[in-house]
Amino acid sequence: MSDRLNPQRLRGFRDFLPESMALRKYVIRTFEEIFERYGFLPLETPSLEYAETFEGKSSTEAETLMYKFVDAGGRRVGLRYDLTVPLARVVGMHPDLPMPFKRYHIAPVWRAERPQKGRYREFWQCDVDIVGSDEPAADAEILAIISDCLSAVGFKEYRVLINHRKILSAMARVAGASPEQAVHVYRAIDRLSKVGADGVRQELIQLGLSPDSSDRLIALINIEGDADTVLSHLERLLEDQPEGIQAINELRSILNLLSNYNVNMNSYLIQPSLARGLDYYTGAVFETVVDEPKVGSVTGGGRYDELVGIFAGKKIPTVGTSLGLERIIDVLEELGLMTPPRVSADVFVTVFDTSCIASSIQIAANLRRKGIKTELYLGKPGSLRKQLTYASRLGIPWVIIAGPDELANNEVTLRDMQSGEQKRLPLHELPEHIKSLWS
Repeated sequence: MSDRLNPQRLRGFRDFLPESMALRKYVIRTFEEIFERYGFLPLETPSLEYAETFEGKSSTEAETLMYKFVDAGGRRVGLRYDLTVPLARVVGMHPDLPMPFKRYHIAPVWRAERPQKGRYREFWQCDVDIVGSDEPAADAEILAIISDCLSAVGFKEYRVLINHRKILSAMARVAGASPEQAVHVYRAIDRLSKVGADGVRQELIQLGLSPDSSDRLIALINIEGDADTVLSHLERLLEDQPEGIQAINELRSILNLLSNYNVNMNSYLIQPSLARGLDYYTGAVFETVVDEPKVGSVTGGGRYDELVGIFAGKKIPTVGTSLGLERIIDVLEELGLMTPPRVSADVFVTVFDTSCIASSIQIAANLRRKGIKTELYLGKPGSLRKQLTYASRLGIPWVIIAGPDELANNEVTLRDMQSGEQKRLPLHELPEHIKSLWS
């Protein structure tokens, strides 16, 4: 072959080799088990939707990141931006779903981001949502799931930050922002961690708030302390804002219910500056952050009581969260919080020569029927050294050698690849012996 195509990959997209896939599959399986333990049901939706399905549902910034195009049939379509809007569409198309409808969805989404650490153009989200309940118990259950999932994969230091969109509205009014300015104020506040207090102050002034009003708002969003302290402080400052007081009481109810779950309540903090950038949130909002590595939030979600109604024709309260698989994996790998699972087979069956290949196939087939992950050598028969080296590179712990001498006595040689020790075993004892090695 004379001409070689230069292999290349689009920026913001990644390949995952078997070692990486083992960890990803382990995390996904762990999350699936937890979601199902809580009674959530799996859901899948298409990767490609009509563009109008996503348009006007998130924010102006989000729309600039959507992959949209006209397909061969002249239809305006778009790749899935998130898993939330497709859920809303599904509920709208299936009004007979039992309510509350608890679903989980683990799948890739696409955004035309500027690639950087923790930010990719194709990434996986692990979503859980409760559709059809406006009870604070639903919010509490979502918050409990976040803790269960992160703890299950080895996270020890993390903070779940919580706020309420109505608290943000009340703070904006106290600062003198008009209703028209409110959404833009939320977006400015949401950038606090990126541009700092001075940067937010400048954005607020550019929006038309006076320097004094901007300073009042900055002071409000920077209140710190444990959940009780922050809520009490906000209660005093927002005492003439009924909507704000209602939101404070909602957060107290959620936290009170959450305390009945077996979670570390010190991990949950009220963060008045938390806005979440998507416009569809209407109530409590939350995201999870870690101090190191600097990857941004690893989970994000909240209550959105109006989005589903756009598709259903009636208000259907919903709350949920999304766990960002890529960032969670980045944290696990960088901090060494989890030993990557072994991806190889349990045993490797060699092929001594062409006269032994049928017997090697039969041995491998029998082990597989017994539930033992078995790899059969498929290269050119012979060269036992080459086959042992191959098994070693794959990290397979046990190798079965089935040469003419062994087969003549209905035996095999089992080699421990770590110690190098070998022992003869009758063929009929092989499956149970291998299983005993893992018990």
